[in-house]
Amino acid sequence: MRRLPQLTITSALVLSLSACGSDAEDSESADLTVWFMENSVPGEAMDWLVEEFESQHDGASLNIQVQPWPGIVELLQTSLPDAGQTPDLVEVGNTQAATFTSVGAFSPVDDILEDLGGDSLVESGLEAGSWEGEVFAPPLYSGSRILFYRQDLLEEAGIEVPTTIGELEEAAIELNEANPEDSDGFTGIYLPAADPKTLEGWLFTYGGDYATQNEDGTWKGNLSSPESIEALEAAQRLMEEGSEYVQDSNEAVQAASELFNAGNIGFYSHLAFAEHDIDEELWEDDQVGVMPLPGLEEGEPGVTFAGGSSMAISAASEHQEMSQEVMRLIYSEEFQTMLAEEGWAPGNLDYAGGLEGPTSEAHEIAVEASQLTPNTPDWGVADSAMLPAEIWTRIGNGEDVEEVAAEIDAELEEILND
Repeated sequence: MRRLPQLTITSALVLSLSACGSDAEDSESADLTVWFMENSVPGEAMDWLVEEFESQHDGASLNIQVQPWPGIVELLQTSLPDAGQTPDLVEVGNTQAATFTSVGAFSPVDDILEDLGGDSLVESGLEAGSWEGEVFAPPLYSGSRILFYRQDLLEEAGIEVPTTIGELEEAAIELNEANPEDSDGFTGIYLPAADPKTLEGWLFTYGGDYATQNEDGTWKGNLSSPESIEALEAAQRLMEEGSEYVQDSNEAVQAASELFNAGNIGFYSHLAFAEHDIDEELWEDDQVGVMPLPGLEEGEPGVTFAGGSSMAISAASEHQEMSQEVMRLIYSEEFQTMLAEEGWAPGNLDYAGGLEGPTSEAHEIAVEASQLTPNTPDWGVADSAMLPAEIWTRIGNGEDVEEVAAEIDAELEEILND
């Protein structure tokens, strides 16, 4: 068997956190620290947060530190248990949250959840930041993949804009067949195996998942379920008949907008930011359309993965009440709108009106209907073992879907139940 990387959460982390008190009296002269992640929150929003907090708390200070993504989990495992080293508030990736919510490293925020957005918070992000019925790390912002399509190519081929995922599959295959010689390297849809976050849209929309949790807390691989098998078979057919770039590398995936601009891609899945990589002339000539991944039925969106971040208060912080005040500011209309103007779907969707440009509506719909990978700290092990990429690569290579699903299910169960 392949050697799998291990994600270690030391017993010292749990013991230290249980020993840390949060009863230190908050003071107007307190110094609070917030960790945001690199290339995440815009500088304008961070400046506003500091100024607003310090104007409301005369004599107190708010220090913001920007941390790089590589190594952040290990850094937090070292810093969070120590009241002398911990940041008071910290941003973490939404799929990293369970690593810390599961061991009590964050303080619950249920008492102030309505102040942060309540039912308007992105549901998938809220689930990712919850553990055993309590909310610890609500969603800060999210981003889901949407579909860009060449309206001019569809019109030339006499193909209607699809309204269901089944129609999308047929349209991509038909478009691929209609252009075999008109363009060098043409593909109906760009669907490389190296982009599992796009392909997860098929898995989730058809009602499948990587794994589900049993009542006793154990995990069961779910790729062999009827819904998942239907999704994997649909994706495999599309990769075989509608896509010519299945084996593209990660580097090629990042540069695929060039193929789209050249007219070599009919349907192109990417984050909303990709609108800036599409030639302005194509937008001006109304040759590009945008939509969320369509669902099984007309009028309903598909279910895509939502990447993004969560925000949490360290359980070891000596300034719990003032940290809650900072959280309220982070989830205020002003701060959340600045996130939206940066291109993220804000954690509180009431402020998604700040999203701008041709992708704004599709982006908001996609995030609202999104889903995340299994909410367990052990998912990081499965992800590090490249199991999602392995699934789609093997399916793209034409392997038997049911055999692949059964083998990966067994590996998932071993990892998630370790």
